[in-house]
Amino acid sequence: MRWPALALWGVFAATHAVVAWLGWMLPNQPMGDVVLVYEPWARAALSGGDVMGITEPWVYPQLALVPLLFTQLLAVPLLPSLGATAAYLIAWAVLVTVCDLLAFAVLVGRGRHRGRRAAGWFWTGALLMLGPIALYRLDAITVPLAVVGGLWLARRPVAGTVLLTLGAWIKIWPGAVVLAAIAAGRRSLRVAVTAATVCGVLVAGLLLIGADVFGFLTTQNGRGLQIEAVAATPFLWLALFGGASIDYSIEILTFQIGAPGADAVAALLTPVMVLVVAAIVVLGAWRAQRGADWRRLLPPLSLALVAALIVTNKVGSPQFQTWLLVPVILWIVFDRSRSQTPAAIVLMLCALTFAVYPLTYDGLLRAHLLPIVLITVRNAALIVLLVFTVRSIMRVPARRPHRRV
Repeated sequence: MRWPALALWGVFAATHAVVAWLGWMLPNQPMGDVVLVYEPWARAALSGGDVMGITEPWVYPQLALVPLLFTQLLAVPLLPSLGATAAYLIAWAVLVTVCDLLAFAVLVGRGRHRGRRAAGWFWTGALLMLGPIALYRLDAITVPLAVVGGLWLARRPVAGTVLLTLGAWIKIWPGAVVLAAIAAGRRSLRVAVTAATVCGVLVAGLLLIGADVFGFLTTQNGRGLQIEAVAATPFLWLALFGGASIDYSIEILTFQIGAPGADAVAALLTPVMVLVVAAIVVLGAWRAQRGADWRRLLPPLSLALVAALIVTNKVGSPQFQTWLLVPVILWIVFDRSRSQTPAAIVLMLCALTFAVYPLTYDGLLRAHLLPIVLITVRNAALIVLLVFTVRSIMRVPARRPHRRV
């Protein structure tokens, strides 16, 4: 292994240590979900109490419980000396770091491929710019799964699809990469059958133990318009001038917009999301039918679908930005010469998100001008990214059929 690869590996590992440490030092508890939500859920399940997603309705798919429980087991040796909170936090950071390092080994390996090294540097920079939210959320478990799954789609489509589908049963977003792979046309049937088989096995198993299999979908219906959502931006400006309020929901543990029309917007966003995602899938399938190269089509199609899930979402949690990393990593690996613009936009989105949460989040809750400006720019950049990726799908060249003379 040459020194550029060694340096990359060293910086990637050091970045995890720095970001994990920042979670303890920065304001607004950027690792709060881990100890305030995940740890109690895991403790209750292991001690014979309620099991989220099984005996109780949950906002996450049922496989999300697996990393939560595994972290609790990892924390056991640390409990006597550190206590429950610190032990669980450290165990979570270790679990995420190990998962990332394993995925990094698949991505970069010995560092002989320049495009893969570039993707590794992008991932490293994005983690640092996004800050603790990149590690201390459940989404951090799905990123390495999706990185490996996305890379394996090229040569191991069945294994790649299995990983992506399992990731979607932790947080839904990796399913967007599966949809993109099906629409992009290469081994579509194999990908679709594999995803359906994995889902079928999981659903059958969950039904056998009496779980509310799709409760994570129905639970989302009660959500209002979260303050960080793209559609909430005009209401934040109203709040600046006293025309809207920022309210805390005890039921779903999040801050939402209180204003005339906010509930109507929240109700409208879900059907809008379905329509936008369907339109992008149809567009990708059409480009594939026209002969668009799979390696050039998959990254922008994946990124467009993920961006659409964020832009049209009534929830705008800062950790959603981690979803964008995987399609950009695939773009750099598969089509590096055209990946600079999306990579730059996503890095900017990470930095702006970090500036809002956790750095100025107190001010956002009080409807102060600076964080409202920051989140407005961030949300506008998300829309720009969505438009750019759709335009990139349209620009993937189609192979013209050979004409016999």
